[in-house]
Amino acid sequence: MQTRAFTYGEKPKQIVYRRYGGITVTSMNREELMKSKKRIVVKIGSSTLTHPETGDMDLVTMERLVRILTDISNSGKDVVLVSSGAIAVGRKTMKIAERPKDKSVKQACAAIGQTRLMMVYQRLFAEYNKIPAQVLITKLTMINDLNRRNARATFSELLSMGVIPIVNENDTVVTDEIEFGDNDTLSAIVAALIHADLLVVLSDQDGFFTDDPRKNPDAKLVEEIDFITDELEAMAKGAGTDVGTGGMATKVAAARIANDAGADMVICNGNDMKNLRNVLEGKNVGTLFHAHKNDNFHLIDYLTRT
Repeated sequence: MQTRAFTYGEKPKQIVYRRYGGITVTSMNREELMKSKKRIVVKIGSSTLTHPETGDMDLVTMERLVRILTDISNSGKDVVLVSSGAIAVGRKTMKIAERPKDKSVKQACAAIGQTRLMMVYQRLFAEYNKIPAQVLITKLTMINDLNRRNARATFSELLSMGVIPIVNENDTVVTDEIEFGDNDTLSAIVAALIHADLLVVLSDQDGFFTDDPRKNPDAKLVEEIDFITDELEAMAKGAGTDVGTGGMATKVAAARIANDAGADMVICNGNDMKNLRNVLEGKNVGTLFHAHKNDNFHLIDYLTRT
């Protein structure tokens, strides 16, 4: 029987395995796995939200995303969106051609862009009679025990109301010394905070490859990953676009957080929103990082040592 994936790493004890041709795969197929998901975090990056040619918002992509998120919520599942794009949108609004290097300019762009981004989301969700809510988070907020508990309680209340929280880092007030730095990490932390069981990261790549597919035509897509090894982390490269901050290395780091917290994570190409729907239907899309709940994982420990 043919396997569908390359598989890396040791067997997590919490997952049952079969073996075919010397390659280990999980006993639960993707369709069964995705049907079991009840609380989902979706992360979309700046490069997916904007047109590469102009930097303007890609309204068709955003509308398709909103439609799918609404449908997830309407099916009785909880869904949270972690959305980048504030700095990119603010930068375009103010006609700043290159990514700002000065911190104050970045923060000013974030303040301008966040309001415009939320205005578009508000209008799109209103078309489907769905209410979104803005949640801006800082690492300092998450480190404080009381603030972290309050944030969890707020998410819980919003989700119980059927509201779709839209999360971003509060770029207007963070400092270099205490920031998440990228929304791949933030999305994994949100997934851990709210006890999500699935994180979907929409990328400008089809998933995790054995090498950078833009430079190496022989790079192969890794369809399923059971455990993140040092070898796998070494394959990940740095940031790859002018508008985003996260590359594949940050996505692998996010997968480690999500998996340790007990959530599966999928990286797939967000340039075609059908991929998000296909992931949720259990189709063989992107790269699936299997959860392996780590009893020694505590979110506060991670936050204070990074």
